[in-house]
Amino acid sequence: MAASQKNIDDRTPLGANLIGGGATFRVFAPAALNVFVAGDFNGWVTQDPNGLLSPSGKFWGGFVPGVTDGTQYKFYVRGRGTSGFKRDPRAREITPAPAKPNNCVVRDPGSYNWHDAGFRPPAFNDLIIYQFHVGTYYGRDDLGNDNRRGRDCTFLDVLDRIEYLAELGVNAIEPMPISEFETETSLGYNGSDMYAPEYRYTIPAGDPRLPRFINKANQLLASRGKPALAAGQLDRPINQLKALIDLCHVFGMAVLLDVVHNHAGGFDGDDESLFFLDRQPTDNLNNSLYFTDQPESGGLIFAFWNQDVRQFLIDNAVSFYNEYHVDGFRFDQVTIIEQQGGGPGQQLCHDITDTLRFVDPANILIAEYWADQAHCVRPVGQGGLGFDAVWSAGLRDNVRAAIGQAAGGAQAAVDFDSIAGALSIPGGFPALWKSVEAVENHDEVFAGRQPRIPRLSDSNDSRSWYARSRSRVATGLVLTGPGIPLLFMGQEFLEDKPWSDSDPDLLIYWDGVDKGLDKHMVDHLRFTRELIALRRHQPALRGEGVNVFHVHNQNRVLAFQRWVAGVGRDVVVVASLNESTYRGYQIGFPGPGRWLEVFNSDVYDNWVNPIATGNGGGVSADGGPLHGLPNSASLVIPANGFVVFARDAGD
Repeated sequence: MAASQKNIDDRTPLGANLIGGGATFRVFAPAALNVFVAGDFNGWVTQDPNGLLSPSGKFWGGFVPGVTDGTQYKFYVRGRGTSGFKRDPRAREITPAPAKPNNCVVRDPGSYNWHDAGFRPPAFNDLIIYQFHVGTYYGRDDLGNDNRRGRDCTFLDVLDRIEYLAELGVNAIEPMPISEFETETSLGYNGSDMYAPEYRYTIPAGDPRLPRFINKANQLLASRGKPALAAGQLDRPINQLKALIDLCHVFGMAVLLDVVHNHAGGFDGDDESLFFLDRQPTDNLNNSLYFTDQPESGGLIFAFWNQDVRQFLIDNAVSFYNEYHVDGFRFDQVTIIEQQGGGPGQQLCHDITDTLRFVDPANILIAEYWADQAHCVRPVGQGGLGFDAVWSAGLRDNVRAAIGQAAGGAQAAVDFDSIAGALSIPGGFPALWKSVEAVENHDEVFAGRQPRIPRLSDSNDSRSWYARSRSRVATGLVLTGPGIPLLFMGQEFLEDKPWSDSDPDLLIYWDGVDKGLDKHMVDHLRFTRELIALRRHQPALRGEGVNVFHVHNQNRVLAFQRWVAGVGRDVVVVASLNESTYRGYQIGFPGPGRWLEVFNSDVYDNWVNPIATGNGGGVSADGGPLHGLPNSASLVIPANGFVVFARDAGD
């Protein structure tokens, strides 16, 4: 099997790519002495002269005939330090454990027949994001019993939640990182093979579970008038992630991937990893082709100074666009890229945002960045990093602080001023939607860190009225306030346990809602679903206008106005963390006449709450000027609750 130079030139893509009766193999290894390719096609003979790739500048490449989809392979690298196998940094698939050392698999990226023609992701300001961890999220057997203990959940398990998520009303999902990692369990932030989906999240061909998921996928497709999957489509593990993304699109949901481009992990004990790919002497960490010697989260920071390493990361993102149809990214810890990478780190941010925006400007680019956030979302041409939006701690920290203060009792001081500040447009931001707002996320409520909102609301009883009502206020501020709202798995139904990637006792409690075993969870799910519907039907809640016009710390009451610039469609939101109901509370309104009470959180406590307090469907704002607005009305504000008023019932 001679590795010829057929089909090889400077434009030949890196990695393994099927073409013309075989495959091209090309790898970046500028300091290697020799690079061979070995695999199923030559009996895994190392340093086989017929598998020797030819050097071309910093790259080695060759064409091997007879290679087909599913062929396993690796590179064999001779360097100045050692010689041995290395996995392809751009491998599309890695063979599953326990077959370590793992092999790479040649895959045809066009082997999945997509059904999502015509899908476009929501406008950025319309996004409502749902974050979850694939490995722990959901899993049931053929009888409907929860079977997550003792196994990893998979991409196909998520198919069982597609209809649930669509009914919930979120229009974008954000799984935590799904690239290959080497530990038994993981949050996903220690990826080792960045182009390959995690094999623990897939089901091998021939597995007895696979037919059920094929049937599920086809049932979902049929419900939307789409043709069934072709035979064998899901036998290839990479196609299982594609099927999940495809079906999300069919049901109107975008898919945002969480990617880690600041560092990588998985080096300990893995001689075949990306670390020292060209096999330089290991006595100096600076010899690593892809990494610096700077540690980060159990791994090492990428060598951003190296243009080819930067291109590797850019190509990684583009490949998920082209091959997986993803709709944008959340970039982990961009702060590290810029601060530890210096000028080259900034250059990576500029290049990756410019490139991805060129490929598809409709796809959002979100950064986790904890320095000058206005700088992060400023266009590259104006000296910024070029991201569309950034994770924010504003509402998260201040709402959580207020909930914790309110849990101190009726007489405890509660700081609403800080929440008011967090509801305003951040300094230097050109638009409200450029901040992603949440009160729970994977970092905040991971085991051993901060409590989930129901437990923060009442540390003694997370199902008490105090816990339920304060949780509604916290979620209500996220879903009616400015920015792109993000919900973390289980938040929508009052999950009170922290989450973990490895502790089976901390799995979110699906039976509470699926089987109705916890009425408070069922009620809270209804609350969240109908509040999301309110946001999607009232344009003002997604608009650029915000005015926090009343803050009273002693009363524990806050009110703000939302509107669409140039259109109006005003909405007024009044929230309270007071443990008593207010009657006759005077609040300013932006116009006279009838205002409909379009949402009342108190209705959802023990649904339908027989003792709900509210405003009988609406109020008349015929009072004089108040709180800087031209009119006012007398309201009933439910204890630990919020009410929303609008001119109409929404679109």
